[in-house]
Amino acid sequence: MFILDTRLEQDTQVLGDFPLSRLLLMKDAQYPWFILVPRREEVSEVFQLSTEDQRQLWAEASELAEILKDTFAADKMNIASLGNMVPQLHVHVIARRKADAAWPAPVWGKHPAKPYTEEQITALKERLALVLPSHFVWSEA
Repeated sequence: MFILDTRLEQDTQVLGDFPLSRLLLMKDAQYPWFILVPRREEVSEVFQLSTEDQRQLWAEASELAEILKDTFAADKMNIASLGNMVPQLHVHVIARRKADAAWPAPVWGKHPAKPYTEEQITALKERLALVLPSHFVWSEA
């Protein structure tokens, strides 16, 4: 059974699911920062996924990155799977702008997280609802 790592659960808000991955929003309003987590048990590395799941994960990350680049007018998309703090396999997809708080450095540990307001989250979801594909299923929570 798939269980989201407690650190990811604490640091993110669940938005919904792609065919393979759960889509999370990082609780940091300084950047459009999203995380994909394949809904597979006890997977910490990409190579532990089946070949089909590896292709699906990359397809979802690429699709999401393209959507975010256009939606948030990103100058650069950062896609990364580090997992040093959280062992569960997850892929960061971050829309970066030259005017963002950390540019051009990585976002990790650069500045303390700035929480979203409820209004910001609602607006972000409404914006994404217009551009996410039909195979994306929104979370009920």
